Amino acid sequence: MGPRKILVLAALLAVTPALPASAQDIVIGSSLGLTGYGSITDGHWRDGLMIAIDAVNEKGGVLGKKLKLVYEDNKSTPQQAVVVYRKMMSEDKAVAFDSGCISAGNFAAASFVSKAKLPMFLCSILPRLPDEQKWAFSFLPPPKFEVDARYEYLKNKTDIRKVGILGDPSPYGMIMRNIAVAEAKNYGIDVVANESYQQEDSDFSVQIGRINSAGAGAIIMIGQGNAVITTANNIKQLGLNKLLLMSSINERDLVLSAGKILGEQFMFPAPLIQVAQDDPSVITNPKTRAAADEFFKRMKAKYGDIDPAQSSRAWDSLMMMVEAMKTAKTTDGEAVRDAFEKIGPYDGAGASYDFSATQHVGVTKNPYQMAHVVNGKIAFKK
Repeated sequence: MGPRKILVLAALLAVTPALPASAQDIVIGSSLGLTGYGSITDGHWRDGLMIAIDAVNEKGGVLGKKLKLVYEDNKSTPQQAVVVYRKMMSEDKAVAFDSGCISAGNFAAASFVSKAKLPMFLCSILPRLPDEQKWAFSFLPPPKFEVDARYEYLKNKTDIRKVGILGDPSPYGMIMRNIAVAEAKNYGIDVVANESYQQEDSDFSVQIGRINSAGAGAIIMIGQGNAVITTANNIKQLGLNKLLLMSSINERDLVLSAGKILGEQFMFPAPLIQVAQDDPSVITNPKTRAAADEFFKRMKAKYGDIDPAQSSRAWDSLMMMVEAMKTAKTTDGEAVRDAFEKIGPYDGAGASYDFSATQHVGVTKNPYQMAHVVNGKIAFKK
């Protein structure tokens, strides 16, 4: 081929139109706090999405296309979340979002995502405004469930009736703290102290000392991440060997470490699948068992023994999104949203869900039981 023909061919290729949409992947966007305080939980949310997309694509994809996950680090800040959501909408052409647990970031982006009529499937709580909630679905169990599990245990299994709250100032944390104060009286419990901490703090001895001086028999800790290790160490260092630490839901490695420090003084609310990682027999529902078996098989093959609590609900969210797309026979945002609302009761690997047109928080029954660490494994507290 001569130089002139090569130039002509190059010119033709330069103006060749992009492949039609039918030949392209279906892009799912995900805003994740892969750095900052949300890095552990959102990292596992990403892991769950990735193994779910692999599973779907191995079975032929959706509507004749493959799924493609595009995720961006929002650095656990609302400002950066706005940037990455806009980027995934304009550059990556995401047709839906399946994002992590940084509530403030999802809130900040919800206004323009909802105006674009793109569904949001979230690890976090729902945005505040009704027009935004119409497009958002939460896979996070309501904060009240975490509080109830701890108060029910105190009421039914202990003589402790005075507690202190130790919480972070995140949107989720503030909601939980208000619930913890309001719900206490329903269980005959008195909140005698309400202390705050920042995620970057390295010592909580002062706050813990005030809680202890107020006569609390237990700390209701609200917040995730390494702060639970700091709290456990501080309790140990202060010699408060009768003060019970009841943490929020947390990652496997963190609760195992806290349990090693405090032993029977430490407990936490755990979902079924977190305990099933050490004891599969705790899952008795056949549909839940089937979903969990496939999830565990793929999770362990790709990531080993990571904590399953967040990643399993991410898996469930993607699988339900796919079901909605197949039912709607399109990836159009409004059609997918409408189909998703009609899926009805769904037994997933991480929880059971019951979304509807009027119910956009899918977990409607408390999935938590109090757990502790026994011989390096997680077990339900009896």
